[in-house]
Amino acid sequence: MKVHTVYLLFLCCLLSNPSFAQDYFYNNRYYESDFLFEAGFSIGAINCLTDIGGRPGNGKRFLKDLNWQNTKFSGGIFMGVTYRYALSARLSFNMGNILACDSILKNDPSEARNRYRRNLHFKSNIAELMLLAELHPLMFFPVNNKANIFSPYLVGGIGLFHFDPQACLNGEWISLNELHTEGQGFVEYPERKEYKLTQLNFPLGAGIKLECSALLNLRLEILHRITRTDYLDDVSTRYIDPSLFQKYLSPNKASYALQLHNRQKELDPLIVTTPNAIRGNNSRNDSYFTIQCKLSLIIGRERR
Repeated sequence: MKVHTVYLLFLCCLLSNPSFAQDYFYNNRYYESDFLFEAGFSIGAINCLTDIGGRPGNGKRFLKDLNWQNTKFSGGIFMGVTYRYALSARLSFNMGNILACDSILKNDPSEARNRYRRNLHFKSNIAELMLLAELHPLMFFPVNNKANIFSPYLVGGIGLFHFDPQACLNGEWISLNELHTEGQGFVEYPERKEYKLTQLNFPLGAGIKLECSALLNLRLEILHRITRTDYLDDVSTRYIDPSLFQKYLSPNKASYALQLHNRQKELDPLIVTTPNAIRGNNSRNDSYFTIQCKLSLIIGRERR
């Protein structure tokens, strides 16, 4: 959809004029207001979809390739403004930890056995700041001139997130970005650009909001982040000539890179990996998502 079309739809929503009672529909001790402000916190779960791990068989798309056991805690804070219950803008900060490992496929006899033999893993802290818009469709059709206590909604926007994929070696967690494990930035691989650890994402999702009282809102929300990188896990494409690490990296980093870019020998000392053998799948970018409960304090309703 073209940008000007989106703006036109948004403007139409703003100009619509659903009828609201003067008193707050849930508690007549409060007056209603066109604009309501809120601030609150979120708690929930975070998970990711990357090249590492996955479900048995060939790699699948989205939830079909998700390992739910990798789900970790996430939390955050937010503040926002709502216009006549129908449109909201929200600034949100979230943190969480994502991870995946090929070892999860140890006992799988399917094609996924090759991923297990690859023997890679990663973890990364995620910190993000997002500007989001909510659309509450049912609020354009109030019942008896009153808004609904339950309101399903769509949410989307833009965010800035920071990540730092790491792998464990002899009990020490090593940052992978600076090791150029797939030759990112090397002259010999001009198509493989170095990836930045702070990037844009594009959150899309849905939720349901409950007006608990005149002062409290409760939400349940699932939010998927579309990213522009295939390196959340530091895995994207093919193995490189390992001799190049000594050419471009310091001796200490080259030593780490030699051990971490290819860990198949830890499972099979006899295996031989040739440069350009498949390490990852760059046909689609990595992504992550959260499922969160959100509790917020409403600001802007005046007592009678």
